[in-house]
Amino acid sequence: MFYRSHVLVEMTSNSLVRGAAQIKERLEREIERLGLDKEIKVLETGSLGAALPSPFVVVYPDNIVYAPVTVSDVKRIVEEHFWKGRPVGDLIFSPSERREIGVFLPYFPLTKEKRVVLRNSGQIDPTNIEEYIARDGYLALSRVLTEMTPEEVIAEVKKSGLLGRGGAGFPTGLKWEFTKNAEGVEKYIVCNADEGEPGTFKDRLILEGDPHSIIEAMAIAGYAVGAGEGYIYVRGEYPQSINHLRIAIEQAREYGLLGENILGSSFSFEVRIRKGAGAYICGEETALLESIEGKRGIPRNKPPYPAQEGLWGKPTVINNVETLANIPPIILQGADWFRSIGTPTCTGTKVFTLTGNVNNLGLIEVPMGITLRELIFEVGGGIRGGHNLKLVQTGGPSGGTMTPDLLDVPMAFDTLSRYDSALGSGALTVIDDTHCIVDVVRNFMEFFLYESCGKCTPCRVGTKRIVEILNRISEGRGEPSDLENLRYMGEHIKSTSFCGLGQAAPNPLLRSLSFFEEEFRAHLEEKRCPVDTCSMKTKTKILI
Repeated sequence: MFYRSHVLVEMTSNSLVRGAAQIKERLEREIERLGLDKEIKVLETGSLGAALPSPFVVVYPDNIVYAPVTVSDVKRIVEEHFWKGRPVGDLIFSPSERREIGVFLPYFPLTKEKRVVLRNSGQIDPTNIEEYIARDGYLALSRVLTEMTPEEVIAEVKKSGLLGRGGAGFPTGLKWEFTKNAEGVEKYIVCNADEGEPGTFKDRLILEGDPHSIIEAMAIAGYAVGAGEGYIYVRGEYPQSINHLRIAIEQAREYGLLGENILGSSFSFEVRIRKGAGAYICGEETALLESIEGKRGIPRNKPPYPAQEGLWGKPTVINNVETLANIPPIILQGADWFRSIGTPTCTGTKVFTLTGNVNNLGLIEVPMGITLRELIFEVGGGIRGGHNLKLVQTGGPSGGTMTPDLLDVPMAFDTLSRYDSALGSGALTVIDDTHCIVDVVRNFMEFFLYESCGKCTPCRVGTKRIVEILNRISEGRGEPSDLENLRYMGEHIKSTSFCGLGQAAPNPLLRSLSFFEEEFRAHLEEKRCPVDTCSMKTKTKILI
């Protein structure tokens, strides 16, 4: 049926708690009341990007955004805009507002943004497979099944230079090749959607807005490595992601895009969902495998690596959500196209989540190699409240600390590693100069203490001792020797912890000690907080 207008209602976890479901229901009811239900179609959609007030309603083909919308606004929108043809001006989110709080929409062009991973988010109804197919969905899967050998698929992914977007930056094609060449007939594909890093929510919005892209990518990976089954391990705290994935999987089966003999080929592939219980450690790939198998989520010894012995001891590819979302575009547009984006050594785009003391909060996808200065002061709109930048925590607490003198460092895996920092999951926590560094570090270290799985002594005991010392310092009871003790423990936790998460736990402490030693000394020797905000006066915490 042809409709003169499509009305897209944001249906993300964030919008649902603000009444999005009620808004959608009221829209449908008011449209039907006026007899417009044969002319106007109400659909669900995912996130459009950063800082758009939630919930939002987009009207196509008018390209009008209403945000934020309440249930009480709906009747006026329907009667004025849809019935009388007069958009409700005071409810419209305008381009001028975008300059103040930042919105990244395809019809509000942003020169810094390049959408690959987020190509469909906010553009389609994620619960309707036909809308995904209309935007070349499953065309990449069709192409690999009819025109490419598994070896050619792996070669194309390797040629693209796609590095894993979960934090480690391991070459995706190489990981697939290792799994394909591993001994054994039974193999698995696992999507790591256990997004536990504070300040990170990109995977949730990808799954909510474009679940079919992940299913298609997993099927392509299965074909490439010889796997017949895949698992999506998703946080139990992401009910909307899980709901959209379940709908997408059922639709893909119905359309013959999952299951036996996909698209009439000899390839069969199935996808299942496993819900995590909220343990940060399960973001570590081997702990994730333990959890899928029904065991306690604690890391395994490596080697062997999952590519050789993964799920139930079988060769397994583990890729995170953002990594997989790049696969269909690479197959359709080619490795050379993908390599034309980003830097020669770090190709493609990166999805960042901007949080903290920056004007434009939310999600943004930009080419690899963009500088921190561009991200914060152009994309992010600068520091909130006119304050000065103190530091940026890249990649979440387990990533790295960047100070104002490093603003022109390109944001890429290889460049950040030269400064003992990390791209990590893409979380960027911007912290201004009104915050006490002792409080900031203590906040991060309390997180690691709480989330330690407890398997190894350095992480389990070391994080507790570090938090105890930081508490003493912030309360004015610290001693000069505490600085050396903090460095000693941080270095030993980093070098002796069992898994990568424990090894990364001291990063914010060690980096802050190197950049802000004088501020620590003021607490220890002068018994004062230079910014007068930490526990010596009142206990505060960074919101991440």
